[in-house]
Amino acid sequence: MSAPRGPRVFRADDPALAKAAPPTVIEQDPTLPVEEEIIVPERRFSTLTALVWSAVVGLITLWLGAAVWDLVTSMAEKNVWLGRLVIALLVIVLAGVALFIFRELAALSRIARVDELRQRAADAWETDDRWIADQVRGDLEKLYRHRQDFERARETIALRKDDAPDAATLLTLVEVETMRHLDDRAADAARRGARGVAAATALLPSGILDAAAVLYMNVRMVRQIAVVYEGRAGWLGSWRLLRKVVMHLAATGMIAMGDDFFGAILGGGALGKLSRRAGEGAINGALTARIGIAAMDVCRPLPFNALKRPGLRSIAASALTRFRDAAKS
Repeated sequence: MSAPRGPRVFRADDPALAKAAPPTVIEQDPTLPVEEEIIVPERRFSTLTALVWSAVVGLITLWLGAAVWDLVTSMAEKNVWLGRLVIALLVIVLAGVALFIFRELAALSRIARVDELRQRAADAWETDDRWIADQVRGDLEKLYRHRQDFERARETIALRKDDAPDAATLLTLVEVETMRHLDDRAADAARRGARGVAAATALLPSGILDAAAVLYMNVRMVRQIAVVYEGRAGWLGSWRLLRKVVMHLAATGMIAMGDDFFGAILGGGALGKLSRRAGEGAINGALTARIGIAAMDVCRPLPFNALKRPGLRSIAASALTRFRDAAKS
């Protein structure tokens, strides 16, 4: 082996020192396939489908109009005052239908505004944009401008908003001051819904009545949670919210709730100690609590960031513990 060489001195202008060759740039081969983003097309009604539904609505409208016209003319032939009475009742019915449609459209518009506000808040959290966060604060104050329980939060935010240097600090302030007590009220609504579903499942003898009661109570619970967050959903809005809740559950994944889950919240071997109907009630009640938490995610105008989302175990435990004691007794 040769002896190691010692340090050497070189001149900067020594021609023996060759500069390193620049790295070779490999250009993209145009013959290679290019990866393209796969965009799933939105499902839209085709022209044929729209034409068929328009024809169905037209036939129903003509049938109702002909029936009303026959009723008015037949009553008028018998007595002119009967015809006038039918016309007056018809005007009242049409006014009620128009008012119902107006309220439902206003409720759907309010739900859409809450969805847009939640999306803008999520964008502000992601981009840390202080301007967007301040716009979210202003829109939230407009949404709650008629609520008396929002006055204290509004005053606190007005005093401390200038001290928030970035979007995260401002959104944290807004969420903590405005959403804390609303989250507690929404969690209470979820507990009441879970307890009511558990009791209805255990007491109702018929499967059809059981399913109808569970569906009604779940829709009512979603409506109550929406009202807490200023959703004020009508009947159409409630079904739309329930559909969004189901889609949210499908996207996030249903939580597997086995005997270990009920053992953790009700005590060891709880399902084995309860009757069959009481066990079914506990399962339906826990599923209703899960739907309530998903409804909070859907109806809340701000996403859960600064505040912790209520846990399924805490809501289900507080809702089903009393049900367990009543079932055992």
